[in-house]
Formats: sequence, C-alpha cells, structure tokens
Amino acid sequence: MLHLVLCWHFHQPDYRTERGDYRLPWTYLHALKDYADMAAHLEAAPNVRAVVNFVPSLVEQLDDYASQLASGRPRDPVLACLIEPELGRLADEKKRELLETCFRLNHPTMLEPFPAYRLLHRHYEAMKGGGAGLAYLSDQYFADLVTWYHLAWTGETVRRAHPLVLSLMQKGQGFTQADRRALFDLIGEVVAGLLPRYRALAERGQVELSSTPHSHPMSPLLIDFQAARQARPDAPLPAHAAYPGGAARVRTHVQAALDCHRGHFGTRPAGFWPAEGGVSEPVLRIFAEAGLRWAASGEGVLRHSLAAAGVDLADKTAWAYRPYRVNGSETVCFFRDDPLSDLIGFEYKEWWASDAVRHFLHKLETIRRDTRGEAVVSVILDGENAWEFYPYNGFYFLSELYKALADHPEIRTTTFSEYLELKDNGVGELPHLVAGTWVYGDFTTWLGDAAKNRAWDLLCEAKLAYDRAMAGPGLSPHSRTAAEKALRSCESSDWFWWFGDYNPADSVRAFDRLYRAKLKQLYRLLGLDAPAALDRPISAGGGTAEGGGTMRRGQG
Repeated sequence: MLHLVLCWHFHQPDYRTERGDYRLPWTYLHALKDYADMAAHLEAAPNVRAVVNFVPSLVEQLDDYASQLASGRPRDPVLACLIEPELGRLADEKKRELLETCFRLNHPTMLEPFPAYRLLHRHYEAMKGGGAGLAYLSDQYFADLVTWYHLAWTGETVRRAHPLVLSLMQKGQGFTQADRRALFDLIGEVVAGLLPRYRALAERGQVELSSTPHSHPMSPLLIDFQAARQARPDAPLPAHAAYPGGAARVRTHVQAALDCHRGHFGTRPAGFWPAEGGVSEPVLRIFAEAGLRWAASGEGVLRHSLAAAGVDLADKTAWAYRPYRVNGSETVCFFRDDPLSDLIGFEYKEWWASDAVRHFLHKLETIRRDTRGEAVVSVILDGENAWEFYPYNGFYFLSELYKALADHPEIRTTTFSEYLELKDNGVGELPHLVAGTWVYGDFTTWLGDAAKNRAWDLLCEAKLAYDRAMAGPGLSPHSRTAAEKALRSCESSDWFWWFGDYNPADSVRAFDRLYRAKLKQLYRLLGLDAPAALDRPISAGGGTAEGGGTMRRGQG
C-alpha cells in the first residue's frame, strides 16, 4: 500500500493598515474562489483524507471579513465598490485604481470565457489610448466592471450551488444596485461559512487541520541569518549580524498560532507546515518544546541533509518516501515530493483533467512498485494560487483526482498524524538537518540579493527600536499589545518573497508599499518617528515570473 498525504496550504499575509482598512483584496477573493471550492471538493469525497494548513494571519482576516460583510460596512475598498450606489462620483484616482484592480487576474481562464467581461476590457484598452480617458466610461460601466470582477472570482462550486451567480452571468450587463447587493450578501455567506465547514471536516476525521507560526515568519532566519549559508555557503547576508531576539520571536509566533488554532477549531494542531517549509535544527527544537508531533518541509532540504551525511542519492525510492526524526527530535519531519507537487502547481493546468489524473496516478503507482516496503508520499503546495490558471478553477481536475484516489485499491490517502499513528516504526533517522525551505532547499527567495537584505536591515532596525521602547516605562498596555501585533506582521516572510527584479512590477510595488507602511505603523505605535529610509522604495520589480510570481517550483 502507498500512503499519500495531500497537504493544501492556505495563506495570506495581513493586508490591513493601522486603521484596519485593507490595501489588497486577496483574502476574501481567495475565500470566495479557492477555499470554498476546496471545502466543497472534500465534502463531495468523504473517503479522501487530506491535510489543510491554515495560517493564523489568514484565519483572523477571514473572521474580520465575515464581520465586515455582515455589517454591510466593508473596510476593503474593492469590496466597498461592489455596493457603492454612485460609482460615478468616485475621484478619478479611485476610478483608475478600480480599473487596474478589476483586470488584475489570469485573463485566459477568468476573463476570456465571459463575452461581457471581455467587452469591458476592450473598452478599457481603447480608453487608455484616447485623450478623453475616464470621461468615456459611464457609471454603468463601473457598476458592470466591479460586478464582473467578483463574478470571475467566484469558485466553480459556488457557481453551481448558488443560482444567483449564474443568473448574473447570464444577465451580463446593466447590473443594478440590487444585483450588486445580492452578490455582496452571497460573498458574506460564503466567507462566514468557511471556517465552520473545515472544522466539520476535521471533526469527522476526514481532514487534519494544521497551522504555521502566526504571521508566517521565516523562522530559521529570525533565529540566525547564518542558517542561509548551510545550503549556500556564499549567500550574501544583511548588514546586521543577526535579528535581535529572534528565537524568542519564533516562540511568540508559535504560541500565538496554537492559541489562534484552538480558538477557531477547538483543538491544538498536531503539526506545522512552517512558513515556506523553512526549517533548521533550532526551529525543530522550538516545535518540540511546543509539543508539535510533526513538521513538513521540502525535498531539497532532505537532499542537502542526506548529502551532508554521505548518503548516495541516486535511487530516490531508497530515501525519499518516509518521514525522518532529526537528531533525536520529538518532532518528526515529512518532506514534500517536488516533482509531483509541481505537476499540480504548474503543469496539469494545460492538460485534460482525465489525462492529468491518469498521469499522476501512474507516477504514484511507479513509486509504489519501486519502493521497498510501504511508502508515504507528501504532496504539498499552495492551495489557492494554482487554480486561477486551471479551466473552471481546477474543478474537473480535483473532482476526478479525488474520485480516482477514493477508488484506488493500492493508494491510501492519509494525514501526517494518522500516518504516524499507523507507521511510527517507519520513521528514518537524520543525524543533521541542513537548514532550508521548500524552494530549492535554500533561502535565496527570501535573503541574499540587495533588496531582500535591505528589507531585513530595515526590520532589524525597527526591532532594536521596539526593544528599547518596550524596555522603558513610556508605553501604555494598549500600545504594547498593538506594537507586538504590528511587529508580528512585519516579520512575515511574504515581504521578502516579493523583493527582487524577477517579480512583476505591480506586485512588487504593492507589497513594497505595504511592508514600509507596516514598519512605519510600528514606529508610530512606539511613539517614534519613522526613519526617512522608509520613504524610499526597496525594490522596483519588472520581471515576468511564472504564475505571476505567486508561486515557485520546488526545484530550479
């Protein structure tokens, strides 16, 4: 029997400003499309087990959005436009922002299939070249535009379950205020129902819900920048020798994650997918202290660790398909199968669903045949961004995959915790772990080039200011709590992911502005003036990264 763990990672950084307004809409849009669809696929396949990893910074924003939608007073500017009665009165700058936002999606799968949406885009393209510009676009144009944007972001299972969506798509244009309000209310229903749906899946034993240190920090680098040189001895490091008090900060994120998870799902998680699969021996010790039974990382980390121990890597079936205990740690490590995970993330979107499923099963059957003893295969990937590039949001691929797995006589879907209950004697031993992440087995996506290192130095300086202020008597209890929360958000790995000229310029600008705004917010909460360096962009971007830069392949 081959044991297969499908682990879907759900994650968004905290997009909120100091006032609680949202700068980017990705949390509720992915909730409406990807998180809702995955719940429905799992509900429709009760014999398929899976792991769903919820990052606490996402969970808390889902709560916030549910409250906003219930109150009818959204603090997200794009969501607010959906129910704005007089879009024509928006300032020209707001109209331009709305135009740019509402065409920022994968056109082949999310715009081209809809003639009315395509027509709106043609008008936009024509307007950009004309002198009159925005004057050509009516109030109704903006009403139709913001409606179509949200229709395009509905999940395929949401469309099939709610006749409202199909009726609006069939109407195509001339959307009224009542139409838009009905769609707004539906979004509220979907978002509010998400966490209870996943909790129910977990309570019936089908899904294991896992977590990540609270705000998705790159824990090995918080503890020691030198960790980057274990896999890349020549990696350029930030000017600061170390992040101040990094180990304590990782413990703070871990405890906050445990508290958040218990509060929302009723139990503490048994394991973590740490941010980007970033692990090191000190990180695993902290996880063990917290009582975590398992963690997961990337195949590259395992390769580097086994190579350092002198293991011959020529036959992958001899070493890849088992979990490992690192240097006696109580937290067992599972490692992602990069080729299989990347097939789903990047390749199968171009295939017919039935062909992709047959190919995937053939790969698994080959592993089963060639591996001595029982194998556990960990397929771990982004549970949100991949589906934008699939027809119908991956509906046919996921439906057929789950059905095939449920019926397969030699492949058993399981979870990390369940596998350890069944096969604890199948855990291998690693004498040493080479620190790294799931991307290439190193930290080059988050540290090493000039822009990324500058961002780390700005964070180090802010943390030193934070430590000085917190050690003094001047901050109120409320300010201390708010500053701690702001610092956690600044420590997210997401900001460092985006810095670099290989990423799309518009995404880099958006995340650059948000990161610097969060650092400025931290200084304000500490009662300090923000340094002038935070007024200067860190990175310009300009590349055309695969998948819009939201995803990476595990192997270069």
